[in-house]
Amino acid sequence: MIGPLTTLIGILVVAGFLAAVFVFRPGITLTRGGKMLAFVSLFVFPVFSLAMGTSEHMERSKSTAFCLTCHVMEDYGKSLHIDDPSFLPAAHYQNNRVPRGQACYTCHTDYTMFGTFSAKLRGLRHVYAQVSGQVPEKLSLYSPYNNRECLHCHAGSRSFEEGATHNAEPDRLPKIKSNELSCLSSGCHESVHNIAGLKDAKFWSEVKSDGEGN
Repeated sequence: MIGPLTTLIGILVVAGFLAAVFVFRPGITLTRGGKMLAFVSLFVFPVFSLAMGTSEHMERSKSTAFCLTCHVMEDYGKSLHIDDPSFLPAAHYQNNRVPRGQACYTCHTDYTMFGTFSAKLRGLRHVYAQVSGQVPEKLSLYSPYNNRECLHCHAGSRSFEEGATHNAEPDRLPKIKSNELSCLSSGCHESVHNIAGLKDAKFWSEVKSDGEGN
């Protein structure tokens, strides 16, 4: 099956070939058909290629592999393999509660009307910090993590709605749902990526689709 990237490359090759034809044989553009072909080659193809290229790269930027290409994120990628179910990213990643191929994006995007756009803007800030060498010594979220991102998947699920910890007090569950009480509060899920504890951690070996581990 031909993918978007292959299609894009094909369009660029055709556009480049036609552009070369017009450079070496400009007389073609004297005819009506030649002018139409020149317009398509020099204006329509480039715009179409730009749109397809942007879409392809935006989709690729959702991938876990893309997020981990930055050196500073390597330890966060390793934390997904910590062999301890109490660590949220590891438990979600290893049990396929989020798509492994888009694990970072799934948990860190905003589930609002313009959530994808906001996530991409934050991503551009990450890229800028990386290429400009302005990565802070201690990484932190730009804003407090909203329970909304957790509830996007967990709200309504039996384990969440009937969980003993979530219902320890009569008003705890409503507070969680209203974001008054953070999911990351002490006593709940305060241990997230735990980068500092990687040196002492035991790691789970991911089983690939072909049956081979890491």
